[in-house]
Amino acid sequence: MNIMDFNVKKLAADAGTFLSRAVQFTEEKLGQAEKTELDAHLENLLSKAECTKIWTEKIMKQTEVLLQPNPNARIEEFVYEKLDRKAPSRINNPELLGQYMIDAGTEFGPGTAYGNALIKCGETQKRIGTADRELIQTSALNFLTPLRNFIEGDYKTIAKERKLLQNKRLDLDAAKTRLKKAKAAETRASQLNSARLEGDNNMSEQELRITQSEFDRQAEITRLLLEGISSTHAHHLRCLNDFVEAQMTYYAQCYQYMLDLQKQLGSFPSNYCNNNQTSVAPVPSASSNVIGSSALTSTSGLVIASPTNLIDLKECSGSRKARVLYDYDAANSSELSLLADEVITVFSVVGMDSDWLMGERGNQKGRVPITYLELLN
Repeated sequence: MNIMDFNVKKLAADAGTFLSRAVQFTEEKLGQAEKTELDAHLENLLSKAECTKIWTEKIMKQTEVLLQPNPNARIEEFVYEKLDRKAPSRINNPELLGQYMIDAGTEFGPGTAYGNALIKCGETQKRIGTADRELIQTSALNFLTPLRNFIEGDYKTIAKERKLLQNKRLDLDAAKTRLKKAKAAETRASQLNSARLEGDNNMSEQELRITQSEFDRQAEITRLLLEGISSTHAHHLRCLNDFVEAQMTYYAQCYQYMLDLQKQLGSFPSNYCNNNQTSVAPVPSASSNVIGSSALTSTSGLVIASPTNLIDLKECSGSRKARVLYDYDAANSSELSLLADEVITVFSVVGMDSDWLMGERGNQKGRVPITYLELLN
């Protein structure tokens, strides 16, 4: 029964305090009550903290959009994070594109220029996809997590203490109002009631001293927390440097991958002959010796061999040395696998397909695609 009485009294006291704060807040908004202003330094700290919170949220959310443009994937990752479970591994867009290119190149034939080029591009896209995955993981760990910890941890503590400071201020101002009313009533009271009113004034003054002390203590606690925002900025600066470094590594990797791919594709002749069908190059250049022929260098950097001189090579007798332009995997035992930049011996065989020559490397011999070679003087 005593416990019940205690709970009822506490509930009534809390309700009275809440009502008092609500009345004080309403009267302040209506301009009917005075409001204790915080000192300028504390106001500046509060403004700085609020500004930090707003911009940290915006930067964090937009970074998430940058790293994961798919909103459905972001929602899924958020749900798994709240459930404290690891999100399932998901193939990203560069990896998916790379796999499509590799599958298409395999079906078209690795021995064809287009098929081989697709495979090379697909492998590069998958490398970019891996680099993209590493960027997301590094950025999430070194940049997004510290920002999120501030929003969900430090700033929540600041907001809690700030709200408590607001309540203490309302209590202080309500006590000031009650004391002011008590003093006003005392001046109007008769000599008969003065003793009782003096007692009321003493109680109001004591209440004011208590609320003032609690307000000052809470203001100091809040100030100490808010002064930590400068340390937060310094920490976020280090995290920002880590994010920039992760991006720099990612873009450097992508640039190197594409540079290597461009070099490989640059050696692919664009008028690749397939199934005995030949494309005619418009204007051959006199300065190149690709497959015993002149070549046209297009604006894309691709070397276009002249079909006329390819035929001359087929018709010439004897053997010649040739440099391999890029890798070639033999499709069967009658063909010879090639490595880029190696030098082999080539010669023509009567009755052989016009797209092929016979290649020889030591004791190994087999057919090689003519467009993968560059004749040497």
